[in-house]
Amino acid sequence: MSLRTNNSISSQGSGHARPDAIVAHEARVPLHAPVLVLNASYEPINVCAARRAIILVLKGVARAEEENGNYMHAARVAMRIPSVIRLLEYRRIPHQTRALSRKNILLRDRNTCQYCGDILGAGDLTLDHVLPRSRGGASSWENLVACCHGCNRRKGNQLPHEANMKLFREPRSFNLHTSRPHHAHDGPLRRQMAQVPLLLSV
Repeated sequence: MSLRTNNSISSQGSGHARPDAIVAHEARVPLHAPVLVLNASYEPINVCAARRAIILVLKGVARAEEENGNYMHAARVAMRIPSVIRLLEYRRIPHQTRALSRKNILLRDRNTCQYCGDILGAGDLTLDHVLPRSRGGASSWENLVACCHGCNRRKGNQLPHEANMKLFREPRSFNLHTSRPHHAHDGPLRRQMAQVPLLLSV
């Protein structure tokens, strides 16, 4: 099955693609893009890759709540690639604090440099101590952020404001439990993605 994406849908049939036939071609299709997963109660519980999200939607396990503007084209179907999906059945998610590690820092920050906003692979990211270790900074959830190599070199041994840089969000601890947004000013649900992990097993 050949897949491609663009920003305008072509006139194709509305048939269903086989979930097991979807194959990621990351050079052409953004099927690795992160997708926010909501519980049936609209609580953000996880993040998965777009490829996984499409499979869950096609299997009837979840429905798309928001799209990212791209389309996936297959043999007889063209569908929007979701940015937020919601499970159709409620899943109980236990409260669980995650261990402090490089992998979990990258998961918390959604593989996004917290200074320039670039989304990169794990190999192109490093960890930055917001308050440098040489100045007493601790290796903690509240002082470690994902950072690209360019921003890491630019910041060096400085505080962000000393390098004329600004964090996208304040770093905080990371666990599997998140609260459902209750107010309109909380912003789009996909802004909750930095608070939840990258893997979904359903």
